[in-house]
Amino acid sequence: MNQRLKKFAIPGLRWTVGVVALLESIHFMLSPSAGQEFAKTGLPQWFRPALGGSEVIAVLLFLVPAASLIGGYLLLIIFAVAIVIHFLLGEFDVGAILVYGMAVVVCMIHRNKGTTESSHER
Repeated sequence: MNQRLKKFAIPGLRWTVGVVALLESIHFMLSPSAGQEFAKTGLPQWFRPALGGSEVIAVLLFLVPAASLIGGYLLLIIFAVAIVIHFLLGEFDVGAILVYGMAVVVCMIHRNKGTTESSHER
């Protein structure tokens, strides 16, 4: 495989997942339609901005290389909470959340691989 493409793959995945999760969490927090849908869950209204705000913070940490591991773990916890909530509400279509979570795991595993490989090549 092309070396430039290899160097781009994981950072590209990290930024794609990060931007998508950021946009989704902002929509979840601020959209009136998301608020109406959330009201049907019966959960307290403070929970929506708390969960969405936590996800925004986790995504921003995930996108900062020095804090990507912490942000990744926080995102995995938030995704797990979201899956549990969906299941408790009888909504079992959580495939997208699982894909996001696995992408975060891949990024966490490969976060320093490029610098590690270049140091071994010397």
